[in-house]
Amino acid sequence: ARQGKDNFYATKRAELAAGSNQQFRLDKFVADAAVDMGRSLSRERLKALIKEGQVTVNGKPVKKPSASLKDGDEVTLVVPEPVALRMEAEDLPIDIVFEDEDMLVVCKPAGMLTHPTPKQYNGTLVNAILHKCKGRLSSINGVVRPGIVHRLDRDTEGLLLIAKTD
Repeated sequence: ARQGKDNFYATKRAELAAGSNQQFRLDKFVADAAVDMGRSLSRERLKALIKEGQVTVNGKPVKKPSASLKDGDEVTLVVPEPVALRMEAEDLPIDIVFEDEDMLVVCKPAGMLTHPTPKQYNGTLVNAILHKCKGRLSSINGVVRPGIVHRLDRDTEGLLLIAKTD
């Protein structure tokens, strides 16, 4: 396994017991291999990487998560570094229920995304909170979801806890 500045790259050979009829599913094998190499990824993330062609078997991309591996197959996984979304503070109305120096409790309205997605990166609760807090939020959940302790689906209204400090 190699961890470069741009991605994670690992190769592992499928090894079966001699005379065994056992087969490995590609998605299961990749999940186990990633954990063995200290890289825990969700099943959905691994499935997406396989479908994107980031997993090769014997040097050829295999885009079917349920593909079977044979003894001796060489499987390579490349995990590109996540690309940070463009985060902009926006002056949007938000209902602040409670605030102190460490946290906010806000009522997220139905119809508003909690955090940006690759398809919608503005008009979210995070954009509104960045404006309200002048960009000073906890680093919990990284640059895409700063301060977000939990989330609610777009169509759900309810209270959210936002961390202002680590």
